[in-house]
Amino acid sequence: MDKTTTTFQATAHAADGTARERVALPAELFDGTVNMPVMHQVVKAYMANQRQGNASTKTRGQVVGGGRKPWKQKGTGRARQGSIRAPHFVGGGTVFGPTSDRNYEQKVPRQLRSLGRKSAMNARAREDALLVIDAIRMDVPKTSTMLALLDRLGAADRKVLLLTDGVKPTVYMSARNLQNVHVMPYSDASTYHILWSDVLVVEAGALGEPLESTGAVEAATPAKRAGRKTTSASAAAGETSEAAPKKRATRKKAAGESSAEEA
Repeated sequence: MDKTTTTFQATAHAADGTARERVALPAELFDGTVNMPVMHQVVKAYMANQRQGNASTKTRGQVVGGGRKPWKQKGTGRARQGSIRAPHFVGGGTVFGPTSDRNYEQKVPRQLRSLGRKSAMNARAREDALLVIDAIRMDVPKTSTMLALLDRLGAADRKVLLLTDGVKPTVYMSARNLQNVHVMPYSDASTYHILWSDVLVVEAGALGEPLESTGAVEAATPAKRAGRKTTSASAAAGETSEAAPKKRATRKKAAGESSAEEA
């Protein structure tokens, strides 16, 4: 078991994939623990539990046919036989073959499963392969939207495990046609799924660490742009109103000089 006291940080992203400042991961979960033997045991048990064990063969007593003796016991010169469904005959029964009662289940204590999952999370954090993203909201399932999000995260061509804060059907359906993308609730992720992925994307709410404000420069909104236009128009109108009396006085003076010349 290898433990470190380093505080792990992860790259944070907004819900649309825009990069934000890095965030500190919870110290209770990300404490540097990476237990390789436990991860191996948990993954091996998980894969064994996926086996159905439904392979089944028939013994000589279960194969149809072979009810009568193929030839008489003596006088033929051949070896004595009792049934054509004996294992050494073509179409005969199978000796010591698999049966449907085979059970491949392996039980792993809850503490070991928890330790294996924690070790897998720490392994991804050490590799800087864990990304924290703000809450993903999709009104309708759309695969192209998910692909665009993964492309902005820089994980479009890698195996991605997206862990959501609770069950989100639209997010799941948006990625179910993508072979290298798995979406599941954070609480359902196993050691196998975490180690299967190249990139682990976790919603901030699932970790209990909401993203803080980045302090980025706020973009101008339409209302603010309209306000600036109104101010500029008012300033121009004020200049016009101030210049109007001067223009009228100049015109009157020019008119007086013209009338004096005519006289």
